[in-house]
Parts: sequence; C-alpha cells; structure tokens
Amino acid sequence: MTEAVDNGFRLKGWHVLAGFVGAFGVIITVNVVMATQAVRTFPGLEVKNSYVASQQFDDKRDAQMALGWTVYADWQDGMVHLSITDANGPVRVKDLHAVVGRATHVKEDVEPVFAFNGQVYEAPLDLGAGNWNIRMTAVAQDDTPFEQRVILHVKR
Repeated sequence: MTEAVDNGFRLKGWHVLAGFVGAFGVIITVNVVMATQAVRTFPGLEVKNSYVASQQFDDKRDAQMALGWTVYADWQDGMVHLSITDANGPVRVKDLHAVVGRATHVKEDVEPVFAFNGQVYEAPLDLGAGNWNIRMTAVAQDDTPFEQRVILHVKR
C-alpha cells in the first residue's frame, strides 16, 4: 500500500480562477491577433460601391459574353502568358491592363506590362509556387470593356 504524501499544496478557488482567466486570455489574444492580420492583409473589397456595380452588372456581362472570348493563363520559364481567344483564334485587344497577385493578400501585387506576340500576351515575371490571380481589364477593338479574374497555378 502506498501512502499519500502531503506537500502542503491545496487547490483553492483562486487557483482555478487564475487557470480559467489565463487560458481564455490566451485564446482571446490569439483570436484578436489573427482577425487583425486577416483584415489588414485582405480588405475583402472587389468594388467600392456594390450597389452601383450591381446596377450595371447585367449589361456588362451581356456585352462581355457577346465577345465570345476565352481567357487562359499560364507561367513558364519566368514568363506569364495570357491567352485571349475567340471563335476565330487569338484576339488582339485595343488595351490590356492586369494585376497579378495572390488570392489572399495584396502585398505581392504587381502590374506587368504584357506584349502581344501574335498568339498570346506575355510578360516577364518571377512568381513563387502556388495560386495567383490575374485581375485583367481589356478593351476590345469595338471599345467593349472586358473584365475577368483568371486563376494561375504556378508549379516549380
């Protein structure tokens, strides 16, 4: 049979209270830090005024659909390629602007200058592995605006 050893310690109410306060203090602190980082790195805004954007959505979508464009992006050997095609093949646009960045934050966003090589638009850009978004705006030869977010997967 073993004997109980009395080392003089007694668990009291303030010990339990200190444990609960400490544990919940750590949980709340971590949650506040994580929420602050999430809001700081990605504001979540696609447009400044969603009501105004919604009033023009259907018209813009119908105009874009009428163009019949298909957009595809890839990355190879330090070059981003943006392919814009229609039923007749590669499309040469009047104007093209694009922002390449991560889906989760804006700190790595870059605005490469794309050049048309007769088949695709390309720009030199060193990207790390992972998922990227290309937020592009283009203007067709008939002045129809075109906007699309193109997903780009980079494998190294």
